Amino acid sequence: MTGLITGSRVRLRPAAAADAARFEEILSHPDVARWWADAEEPVAAQVSYLLDPDEDTTTYAIEHEDVVVGIELAFEEADPQYRHAGIDIAVHPDWQGRGLGSDAIRTLAEHLFTVRGHHRLVIDPAADNKSAIQLYQSLGFQPVGTMRSYERGPDGSWHDGLLMDLLAEDLVPVLAGS
Repeated sequence: MTGLITGSRVRLRPAAAADAARFEEILSHPDVARWWADAEEPVAAQVSYLLDPDEDTTTYAIEHEDVVVGIELAFEEADPQYRHAGIDIAVHPDWQGRGLGSDAIRTLAEHLFTVRGHHRLVIDPAADNKSAIQLYQSLGFQPVGTMRSYERGPDGSWHDGLLMDLLAEDLVPVLAGS
């Protein structure tokens, strides 16, 4: 799953080695690290994975006006009996609150539905990441359930995650003037 994907306000392009420093900057920002940091994996290792992910994962640089403002991943399950895709996203706080994350998620979701043929997408924010959950719900994602002690936070303790899913017919379209 490679190639440029264009949204209303952002472009998603496959991540490249030249993105390493910017990705590290994004993931190291305290407002992003709060949700993305791993107590046992340094940011450099996370960036290394993002630039060379597993076979069924694609990492995109989110660009707005030729600036990398974030990172987005698509994880694809190829088994026809369970075929679906997952999304993960991090937007640098300097660019949050401008509708860019929303456009990036909608753009990738439309691509995964129409081009890649998925019928369902999942996303799994931290259960206490209220702003992310609100954003995902505004796009049509529905809560499925709480995954208890789902991920280890930067402090080493376990935190709950919220599993959310989106069916193709639930994706909220871009509103006029958005």
